[in-house]
Amino acid sequence: MSKPGQHVVPNGNKWRVRKAGSSKASGVFNTQQAAIKEATKIAKNQGTEVYIHGRDGRIRERNSYGSDPHPPKG
Repeated sequence: MSKPGQHVVPNGNKWRVRKAGSSKASGVFNTQQAAIKEATKIAKNQGTEVYIHGRDGRIRERNSYGSDPHPPKG
């Protein structure tokens, strides 16, 4: 069974990072970029994925840091 990934989601005028299935935020950030940076750090550490949501709440991008045979560069 895979570990839950990190989601970057809109939160009013801010952005929050939360683990899949959790209602509690790991952090709240002023910019989406800052939230993505934190979510990526957590995902790399845990070997999970990052799901980046747009302002409309829909997932617009996904990056895997687990055992993906073609992981993202950087």
